[in-house]
Amino acid sequence: MGKVRITEAGYLYFDFSHIGIRCKEYTELRNTPENQKVMNEAIRKIESEIRLGTFDYEKYFPNSRNAEKFASEAPINQVKGFEEYANTWYKNNKISWKPKVQRDFLGVMNRHLIPYFKDKKVNEITKWNVQEFRNSLAELEGIRKGQKISNKSINNYMAILRRIMNEASEQYDFTTPFTKLKSLPVTETEIVPFSLEEVSQFLEIVPAKFHDYYVVRFFTGMRTGEIDGLKWRYVDFKGKKILVRETLPCNSRRWGSPKTPRSVRDIDMSKIVEEALMRQKERTENGDLVFCTKGGSPLDSSNMGKWVWYPTLKRAGLFRRKPYQTRHTTATIWLASGENPEWVARQLGHVNAEMLFKSYSRFIPNLTRKDGTAFEKLLNEKLSGKEKNGKAEDDIAADSFSQN
Repeated sequence: MGKVRITEAGYLYFDFSHIGIRCKEYTELRNTPENQKVMNEAIRKIESEIRLGTFDYEKYFPNSRNAEKFASEAPINQVKGFEEYANTWYKNNKISWKPKVQRDFLGVMNRHLIPYFKDKKVNEITKWNVQEFRNSLAELEGIRKGQKISNKSINNYMAILRRIMNEASEQYDFTTPFTKLKSLPVTETEIVPFSLEEVSQFLEIVPAKFHDYYVVRFFTGMRTGEIDGLKWRYVDFKGKKILVRETLPCNSRRWGSPKTPRSVRDIDMSKIVEEALMRQKERTENGDLVFCTKGGSPLDSSNMGKWVWYPTLKRAGLFRRKPYQTRHTTATIWLASGENPEWVARQLGHVNAEMLFKSYSRFIPNLTRKDGTAFEKLLNEKLSGKEKNGKAEDDIAADSFSQN
């Protein structure tokens, strides 16, 4: 916003920004009420013409050293409208993003950001405008019918706008409207892992054709996109490893790289997982995917949740929770069995054990082992029905994990 200021000697001057450059043009007018009125009218007219893109610097300041420079640079440095700038920003940056991120960013831009801000130049967007936009998002309907969009989703949309505006503010030298604007509070997703007994209950109830799919989910810690995108070429029975090299984002048909560089990892194949994969190989070994539909297509995560996961929880009498809790379950079982947190972190694709201590500290009784044997021992003891006193009981493992 342009202003009329006063020099130490008591003369008035203009202070404004033009095509991203701060300009100061001095006058010989003394600081009097009459001169202030003239100058304020002039700066309002200048600001109006700048917004309209019709401002002629030389017309107002013919003797200024800036006039010639702006005459030659204006077509190149002219501040862009939000729609043009956002599309240019997307084009220049998308090469550094994964395909899914590209699609998500473009979708948010076209559905929300551009329709709201398209009539403004980027340097005209104020903090107040940004807050009003955020309030408008809060009125949108969420994924579930009858519920409003979550704060987490709003923050995700705002993060894209923040990136655009921060880059624009650097390019055109104005203060970003996101200065001191905090994100909305978000309730952290509660970690509600299954106990081994609950895992057994679930696997006893789940339809047989999905039994081995969930065995692998519960005992490898693979993300939904990792297991749904798992191909036989990445199953190493000889080395007893599952190689996480590709992922299939939820409800997508485009394979991509794993979530983070650390997510590219080799998961040690426990006996129970190996047996499940061997059974699955008899069903789908002629195709590319380990787990798929009868026609060989990838599983649809939404349909799996709606028709398999949640109905099985209900029939088993288990607490309703999201499928991602299988990953938390794997982590807590490994830690509860005494596996070394560094080994667990590598299996899950974490950089280090810091997150494990933060999220699962109450599940870590000791830190003695690091090779997966404690996990095998726990499975043998718990799922075969052996008590600590060594007294044999019925072998429930066969009923729980050998269904076809």
